[in-house]
Amino acid sequence: MKNSRRAAAFAVARWIATKEFASTLLPEGADRSFVQDIVYTVIRRARPLRLALSRLLKKWPAVEMESLLYVGAAQILYMPGVPDFAAVNETVEAAKECANPNVAKVVNGVLRNLLRRREEFERLIADSPLAVRESFPDELAVRWTARFGEAGAERLAKWHNEPAETFLAYPGRFEKLPRGKRVEDVEGFADGAFIVQDPGTGLAVELMAAAEGERILDACAAPGGKTIQLAWSGADVTACEVNPRRRRRLVENLVRTRLDSKVKVVDAFDVAENQFDKVLVDAPCSNTGVLRRRPDARWNWNLEKLSALVKLQSEILDAAALRVRSGGRLVYSTCSNEPEENSLQIEAFLSRHADFRLVSSKESIPFETGFDGAFAAALERL
Repeated sequence: MKNSRRAAAFAVARWIATKEFASTLLPEGADRSFVQDIVYTVIRRARPLRLALSRLLKKWPAVEMESLLYVGAAQILYMPGVPDFAAVNETVEAAKECANPNVAKVVNGVLRNLLRRREEFERLIADSPLAVRESFPDELAVRWTARFGEAGAERLAKWHNEPAETFLAYPGRFEKLPRGKRVEDVEGFADGAFIVQDPGTGLAVELMAAAEGERILDACAAPGGKTIQLAWSGADVTACEVNPRRRRRLVENLVRTRLDSKVKVVDAFDVAENQFDKVLVDAPCSNTGVLRRRPDARWNWNLEKLSALVKLQSEILDAAALRVRSGGRLVYSTCSNEPEENSLQIEAFLSRHADFRLVSSKESIPFETGFDGAFAAALERL
Protein backbone atom coordinates (compact mmCIF):
# COMPACT_ATOMS: atom_id res chain seq x y z
CA MET A 1 0.00 0.00 0.00
CA LYS A 2 1.79 3.12 -1.27
CA ASN A 3 0.48 5.57 1.33
CA SER A 4 -1.79 4.31 4.08
CA ARG A 5 -3.14 7.82 4.77
CA ARG A 6 -4.08 8.18 1.09
CA ALA A 7 -5.89 4.83 1.24
CA ALA A 8 -7.69 5.89 4.42
CA ALA A 9 -8.69 9.24 2.92
CA PHE A 10 -10.04 7.52 -0.17
CA ALA A 11 -12.16 5.18 2.00
CA VAL A 12 -13.41 8.11 4.09
CA ALA A 13 -14.29 10.07 0.95
CA ARG A 14 -16.33 7.12 -0.33
CA TRP A 15 -18.06 6.80 3.04
CA ILE A 16 -18.95 10.50 3.08
CA ALA A 17 -20.37 10.23 -0.44
CA THR A 18 -22.18 6.89 -0.17
CA LYS A 19 -22.56 5.94 3.52
CA GLU A 20 -21.56 2.38 2.53
CA PHE A 21 -20.69 -0.18 5.21
CA ALA A 22 -17.26 0.88 6.48
CA SER A 23 -15.93 -2.69 6.31
CA THR A 24 -16.53 -2.80 2.54
CA LEU A 25 -14.41 0.31 1.93
CA LEU A 26 -11.11 -1.03 3.25
CA PRO A 27 -8.36 -2.01 0.80
CA GLU A 28 -6.32 -5.19 1.02
CA GLY A 29 -2.63 -4.97 1.84
CA ALA A 30 -0.07 -5.05 4.62
CA ASP A 31 -1.37 -1.80 6.17
CA ARG A 32 -5.04 -2.80 6.16
CA SER A 33 -5.33 -2.88 9.96
CA PHE A 34 -3.80 0.61 10.29
CA VAL A 35 -6.03 1.97 7.54
CA GLN A 36 -9.02 0.44 9.32
CA ASP A 37 -7.99 2.12 12.58
CA ILE A 38 -7.90 5.51 10.88
CA VAL A 39 -11.15 5.05 8.95
CA TYR A 40 -13.08 3.70 11.93
CA THR A 41 -11.72 6.48 14.15
CA VAL A 42 -12.89 9.11 11.66
CA ILE A 43 -16.36 7.56 11.47
CA ARG A 44 -16.63 7.10 15.25
CA ARG A 45 -15.42 10.63 16.00
CA ALA A 46 -17.00 12.50 13.08
CA ARG A 47 -18.84 15.11 15.18
CA PRO A 48 -15.97 16.33 17.38
CA LEU A 49 -13.58 16.19 14.42
CA ARG A 50 -15.91 18.39 12.40
CA LEU A 51 -16.33 20.73 15.37
CA ALA A 52 -12.57 21.22 15.65
CA LEU A 53 -11.92 21.50 11.93
CA SER A 54 -14.75 23.98 11.42
CA ARG A 55 -12.96 26.38 13.78
CA LEU A 56 -9.84 26.18 11.60
CA LEU A 57 -11.48 26.65 8.21
CA LYS A 58 -13.12 29.73 6.71
CA LYS A 59 -15.12 27.54 4.32
CA TRP A 60 -15.89 23.83 4.56
CA PRO A 61 -13.91 22.08 1.77
CA ALA A 62 -14.88 19.65 -0.95
CA VAL A 63 -14.83 15.92 -0.19
CA GLU A 64 -11.23 15.23 -1.28
CA MET A 65 -9.74 17.79 1.10
CA GLU A 66 -12.37 17.10 3.76
CA SER A 67 -11.41 13.42 3.93
CA LEU A 68 -7.69 14.22 4.22
CA LEU A 69 -8.35 16.70 7.02
CA TYR A 70 -10.47 14.13 8.87
CA VAL A 71 -7.69 11.55 8.52
CA GLY A 72 -5.03 13.93 9.85
CA ALA A 73 -7.17 15.31 12.68
CA ALA A 74 -8.24 11.83 13.78
CA GLN A 75 -4.59 10.84 14.23
CA ILE A 76 -3.76 14.02 16.16
CA LEU A 77 -6.75 14.00 18.51
CA TYR A 78 -7.64 10.33 18.89
CA MET A 79 -4.69 8.11 17.95
CA PRO A 80 -1.98 8.73 20.57
CA GLY A 81 0.14 5.89 19.21
CA VAL A 82 0.80 7.87 16.04
CA PRO A 83 3.62 10.45 16.41
CA ASP A 84 2.54 14.01 15.64
CA PHE A 85 5.13 14.45 12.90
CA ALA A 86 3.93 11.29 11.16
CA ALA A 87 0.28 12.29 11.45
CA VAL A 88 0.99 15.61 9.72
CA ASN A 89 3.79 14.74 7.32
CA GLU A 90 2.31 11.50 5.98
CA THR A 91 -1.12 13.06 5.54
CA VAL A 92 0.41 16.01 3.69
CA GLU A 93 2.32 13.57 1.46
CA ALA A 94 -0.99 11.88 0.70
CA ALA A 95 -2.48 15.28 -0.14
CA LYS A 96 0.32 15.94 -2.63
CA GLU A 97 -1.17 13.23 -4.83
CA CYS A 98 -4.21 15.45 -5.41
CA ALA A 99 -4.42 17.19 -8.78
CA ASN A 100 -4.79 20.58 -7.09
CA PRO A 101 -1.51 21.53 -5.33
CA ASN A 102 -3.38 23.87 -2.99
CA VAL A 103 -4.92 20.87 -1.22
CA ALA A 104 -1.58 19.87 0.31
CA LYS A 105 -0.87 23.47 1.36
CA VAL A 106 -4.21 23.83 3.13
CA VAL A 107 -3.96 20.39 4.77
CA ASN A 108 -0.48 21.21 6.03
CA GLY A 109 -1.54 24.58 7.46
CA VAL A 110 -4.73 23.30 9.12
CA LEU A 111 -3.11 20.25 10.72
CA ARG A 112 -0.14 22.23 12.05
CA ASN A 113 -2.54 24.79 13.49
CA LEU A 114 -4.53 21.96 15.09
CA LEU A 115 -1.32 20.65 16.67
CA ARG A 116 -0.48 24.05 18.11
CA ARG A 117 -3.99 24.50 19.52
CA ARG A 118 -4.64 20.87 20.48
CA GLU A 119 -5.29 21.55 24.18
CA GLU A 120 -7.77 24.29 23.27
CA PHE A 121 -9.74 21.93 21.05
CA GLU A 122 -9.59 19.08 23.55
CA ARG A 123 -11.22 21.41 26.10
CA LEU A 124 -13.80 22.50 23.53
CA ILE A 125 -14.75 18.89 22.83
CA ALA A 126 -14.78 17.93 26.51
CA ASP A 127 -17.17 20.81 27.29
CA SER A 128 -19.58 19.86 24.49
CA PRO A 129 -22.85 17.92 25.00
CA LEU A 130 -22.61 14.12 25.13
CA ALA A 131 -23.83 13.63 21.56
CA VAL A 132 -21.09 15.92 20.23
CA ARG A 133 -18.14 14.93 22.42
CA GLU A 134 -18.81 11.18 22.03
CA SER A 135 -20.11 11.55 18.47
CA PHE A 136 -23.64 10.16 18.21
CA PRO A 137 -26.92 11.41 16.74
CA ASP A 138 -28.73 13.72 19.17
CA GLU A 139 -31.83 11.51 19.24
CA LEU A 140 -29.84 8.46 20.24
CA ALA A 141 -28.01 10.28 23.03
CA VAL A 142 -31.33 11.62 24.36
CA ARG A 143 -32.86 8.13 24.38
CA TRP A 144 -29.89 6.59 26.18
CA THR A 145 -29.85 9.37 28.77
CA ALA A 146 -33.57 8.90 29.45
CA ARG A 147 -33.09 5.15 29.92
CA PHE A 148 -29.70 4.87 31.63
CA GLY A 149 -29.20 8.34 33.16
CA GLU A 150 -26.38 10.71 32.21
CA ALA A 151 -23.62 8.54 33.68
CA GLY A 152 -24.96 5.36 32.10
CA ALA A 153 -25.43 6.99 28.70
CA GLU A 154 -21.85 8.26 28.79
CA ARG A 155 -20.53 4.82 29.75
CA LEU A 156 -22.46 3.27 26.87
CA ALA A 157 -21.27 5.90 24.37
CA LYS A 158 -17.65 5.53 25.46
CA TRP A 159 -17.90 1.74 25.22
CA HIS A 160 -19.12 1.98 21.64
CA ASN A 161 -16.16 4.22 20.77
CA GLU A 162 -13.59 1.64 21.78
CA PRO A 163 -12.13 -0.78 19.20
CA ALA A 164 -14.04 -4.04 19.23
CA GLU A 165 -12.56 -7.17 20.74
CA THR A 166 -12.70 -10.45 18.85
CA PHE A 167 -14.15 -13.59 20.42
CA LEU A 168 -14.04 -17.15 19.13
CA ALA A 169 -17.02 -19.42 19.74
CA TYR A 170 -16.36 -23.11 20.19
CA PRO A 171 -19.03 -25.68 21.04
CA GLY A 172 -20.09 -24.66 24.55
CA ARG A 173 -17.60 -21.86 25.18
CA PHE A 174 -16.17 -18.51 24.04
CA GLU A 175 -12.52 -17.41 24.04
CA LYS A 176 -11.12 -13.90 23.55
CA LEU A 177 -8.62 -13.57 20.72
CA PRO A 178 -5.43 -11.77 21.81
CA ARG A 179 -5.07 -8.40 20.10
CA GLY A 180 -2.79 -8.54 17.11
CA LYS A 181 -3.37 -12.23 16.42
CA ARG A 182 -5.07 -13.16 13.17
CA VAL A 183 -8.11 -15.42 13.32
CA GLU A 184 -6.64 -17.46 10.46
CA ASP A 185 -3.56 -18.23 12.59
CA VAL A 186 -5.54 -19.83 15.43
CA GLU A 187 -5.24 -23.59 15.62
CA GLY A 188 -8.36 -25.22 14.28
CA PHE A 189 -9.39 -22.43 11.90
CA ALA A 190 -8.90 -24.48 8.74
CA ASP A 191 -10.77 -27.39 10.33
CA GLY A 192 -13.76 -25.24 11.25
CA ALA A 193 -13.31 -25.81 14.99
CA PHE A 194 -14.67 -22.35 15.86
CA ILE A 195 -16.45 -19.30 14.50
CA VAL A 196 -15.98 -15.59 15.22
CA GLN A 197 -18.88 -14.60 17.47
CA ASP A 198 -19.36 -12.25 20.42
CA PRO A 199 -20.67 -13.79 23.68
CA GLY A 200 -23.64 -11.42 23.45
CA THR A 201 -25.01 -13.74 20.76
CA GLY A 202 -25.07 -16.52 23.32
CA LEU A 203 -28.30 -15.19 24.85
CA ALA A 204 -30.41 -16.43 21.95
CA VAL A 205 -28.60 -19.73 21.65
CA GLU A 206 -28.95 -20.31 25.39
CA LEU A 207 -32.71 -19.64 25.29
CA MET A 208 -33.11 -21.94 22.29
CA ALA A 209 -31.76 -24.81 24.45
CA ALA A 210 -31.32 -26.87 21.29
CA ALA A 211 -31.15 -30.64 21.76
CA GLU A 212 -30.05 -33.48 19.51
CA GLY A 213 -32.68 -34.48 17.00
CA GLU A 214 -34.91 -31.43 17.43
CA ARG A 215 -36.30 -29.83 14.28
CA ILE A 216 -35.15 -26.20 14.31
CA LEU A 217 -35.72 -23.35 11.88
CA ASP A 218 -33.30 -20.41 11.85
CA ALA A 219 -35.53 -17.92 10.07
CA CYS A 220 -32.97 -15.13 9.40
CA ALA A 221 -29.84 -17.21 9.28
CA ALA A 222 -26.97 -15.30 7.62
CA PRO A 223 -24.10 -15.00 8.27
CA GLY A 224 -24.60 -18.25 10.16
CA GLY A 225 -23.11 -17.81 13.63
CA LYS A 226 -26.22 -18.88 15.49
CA THR A 227 -27.05 -21.52 12.86
CA ILE A 228 -23.69 -23.15 13.48
CA GLN A 229 -24.05 -23.04 17.26
CA LEU A 230 -27.47 -24.70 16.96
CA ALA A 231 -26.10 -27.36 14.60
CA TRP A 232 -23.30 -28.15 17.05
CA SER A 233 -26.00 -29.35 19.44
CA GLY A 234 -26.96 -32.12 17.03
CA ALA A 235 -30.30 -30.54 16.13
CA ASP A 236 -31.80 -30.92 12.66
CA VAL A 237 -31.42 -27.31 11.46
CA THR A 238 -33.04 -25.59 8.50
CA ALA A 239 -31.48 -22.21 7.75
CA CYS A 240 -33.51 -19.64 5.82
CA GLU A 241 -31.92 -16.61 4.16
CA VAL A 242 -33.69 -14.66 1.42
CA ASN A 243 -30.78 -12.34 0.50
CA PRO A 244 -28.57 -14.07 -2.15
CA ARG A 245 -25.35 -12.31 -1.12
CA ARG A 246 -25.87 -13.05 2.56
CA ARG A 247 -26.93 -16.61 1.74
CA ARG A 248 -23.60 -17.18 -0.03
CA ARG A 249 -21.79 -16.07 3.11
CA LEU A 250 -23.93 -18.41 5.20
CA VAL A 251 -23.02 -21.34 2.96
CA GLU A 252 -19.31 -20.41 3.05
CA ASN A 253 -19.37 -20.48 6.86
CA LEU A 254 -21.18 -23.81 6.89
CA VAL A 255 -18.59 -25.26 4.51
CA ARG A 256 -15.67 -24.05 6.64
CA THR A 257 -17.19 -25.55 9.78
CA ARG A 258 -18.02 -28.75 7.86
CA LEU A 259 -21.71 -28.46 8.59
CA ASP A 260 -22.90 -27.87 5.02
CA SER A 261 -24.10 -31.46 4.70
CA LYS A 262 -25.94 -31.31 8.04
CA VAL A 263 -27.78 -27.97 7.69
CA LYS A 264 -30.49 -27.50 5.08
CA VAL A 265 -30.32 -24.02 3.52
CA VAL A 266 -33.49 -22.58 1.96
CA ASP A 267 -34.03 -19.24 0.23
CA ALA A 268 -37.71 -18.68 0.99
CA PHE A 269 -39.79 -18.49 4.13
CA ASP A 270 -42.39 -20.97 2.82
CA VAL A 271 -41.74 -24.02 4.99
CA ALA A 272 -44.81 -25.81 6.28
CA GLU A 273 -46.77 -24.60 9.29
CA ASN A 274 -46.43 -26.32 12.67
CA GLN A 275 -43.37 -28.18 11.39
CA PHE A 276 -40.66 -27.19 13.87
CA ASP A 277 -39.96 -27.89 17.50
CA LYS A 278 -38.17 -24.55 17.76
CA VAL A 279 -37.83 -21.45 15.61
CA LEU A 280 -35.21 -18.71 15.94
CA VAL A 281 -35.90 -15.21 14.64
CA ASP A 282 -32.63 -13.28 14.80
CA ALA A 283 -34.33 -10.23 13.37
CA PRO A 284 -32.96 -7.39 11.23
CA CYS A 285 -32.45 -4.51 13.63
CA SER A 286 -30.91 -1.08 14.18
CA ASN A 287 -27.60 -2.56 15.42
CA THR A 288 -27.36 -0.20 18.40
CA GLY A 289 -25.85 -3.02 20.45
CA VAL A 290 -22.91 -3.45 18.07
CA LEU A 291 -21.93 0.12 17.24
CA ARG A 292 -18.31 -0.46 18.21
CA ARG A 293 -18.19 -3.10 15.43
CA ARG A 294 -20.37 -1.08 13.07
CA PRO A 295 -19.31 2.53 13.69
CA ASP A 296 -21.13 3.65 10.54
CA ALA A 297 -24.48 2.30 11.81
CA ARG A 298 -24.87 5.19 14.25
CA TRP A 299 -25.12 7.63 11.34
CA ASN A 300 -27.84 5.55 9.67
CA TRP A 301 -30.00 5.57 12.80
CA ASN A 302 -33.15 7.65 13.05
CA LEU A 303 -36.67 7.28 14.39
CA GLU A 304 -38.19 6.76 10.96
CA LYS A 305 -35.88 3.83 10.21
CA LEU A 306 -36.47 2.45 13.71
CA SER A 307 -40.22 2.48 13.09
CA ALA A 308 -39.79 0.66 9.76
CA LEU A 309 -37.60 -1.99 11.40
CA VAL A 310 -40.12 -2.56 14.19
CA LYS A 311 -42.83 -3.16 11.57
CA LEU A 312 -40.61 -5.61 9.66
CA GLN A 313 -39.68 -7.46 12.85
CA SER A 314 -43.35 -7.77 13.73
CA GLU A 315 -44.18 -9.26 10.33
CA ILE A 316 -41.33 -11.77 10.54
CA LEU A 317 -42.35 -12.80 14.05
CA ASP A 318 -45.96 -13.38 12.99
CA ALA A 319 -44.85 -15.54 10.05
CA ALA A 320 -42.38 -17.49 12.18
CA ALA A 321 -45.00 -18.18 14.86
CA LEU A 322 -46.98 -20.24 12.33
CA ARG A 323 -44.03 -22.62 11.93
CA VAL A 324 -43.86 -23.58 15.63
CA ARG A 325 -45.65 -26.75 16.72
CA SER A 326 -47.90 -26.78 19.76
CA GLY A 327 -45.69 -26.94 22.83
CA GLY A 328 -42.72 -25.71 20.78
CA ARG A 329 -40.53 -22.67 21.32
CA LEU A 330 -40.06 -19.40 19.42
CA VAL A 331 -36.95 -17.38 20.27
CA TYR A 332 -36.69 -13.77 19.13
CA SER A 333 -33.39 -11.90 19.26
CA THR A 334 -31.73 -8.67 18.12
CA CYS A 335 -28.36 -6.97 18.43
CA SER A 336 -30.15 -3.80 19.54
CA ASN A 337 -30.70 -2.18 22.92
CA GLU A 338 -33.77 -0.20 21.87
CA PRO A 339 -36.95 -1.18 23.79
CA GLU A 340 -39.20 -0.84 20.71
CA GLU A 341 -37.25 -3.63 19.04
CA ASN A 342 -37.02 -5.77 22.16
CA SER A 343 -39.32 -5.86 25.19
CA LEU A 344 -42.02 -3.72 23.57
CA GLN A 345 -41.91 -5.88 20.44
CA ILE A 346 -42.51 -8.97 22.56
CA GLU A 347 -45.37 -7.29 24.43
CA ALA A 348 -47.02 -6.41 21.13
CA PHE A 349 -46.54 -9.96 19.82
CA LEU A 350 -48.15 -11.49 22.89
CA SER A 351 -51.11 -9.14 22.59
CA ARG A 352 -51.71 -10.51 19.07
CA HIS A 353 -51.00 -14.18 19.91
CA ALA A 354 -52.93 -15.55 22.87
CA ASP A 355 -51.55 -19.01 22.04
CA PHE A 356 -48.03 -17.97 23.13
CA ARG A 357 -46.56 -17.17 26.54
CA LEU A 358 -43.28 -15.60 27.56
CA VAL A 359 -40.86 -18.12 29.09
CA SER A 360 -37.84 -15.87 29.67
CA SER A 361 -36.03 -12.84 28.30
CA LYS A 362 -32.47 -11.57 28.64
CA GLU A 363 -30.59 -8.44 27.61
CA SER A 364 -26.89 -7.60 27.37
CA ILE A 365 -26.16 -3.94 28.13
CA PRO A 366 -22.55 -3.51 26.97
CA PHE A 367 -21.24 -1.38 29.86
CA GLU A 368 -22.69 -3.95 32.29
CA THR A 369 -21.73 -7.22 30.57
CA GLY A 370 -18.61 -6.20 28.66
CA PHE A 371 -20.06 -7.83 25.54
CA ASP A 372 -22.06 -6.65 22.56
CA GLY A 373 -25.54 -5.33 23.20
CA ALA A 374 -28.21 -7.96 22.55
CA PHE A 375 -31.71 -9.05 23.50
CA ALA A 376 -33.42 -12.44 23.40
CA ALA A 377 -36.82 -13.70 24.45
CA ALA A 378 -38.13 -17.28 24.53
CA LEU A 379 -41.84 -17.81 23.82
CA GLU A 380 -43.76 -21.09 24.13
CA ARG A 381 -46.69 -22.03 21.93
CA LEU A 382 -49.50 -23.41 24.10
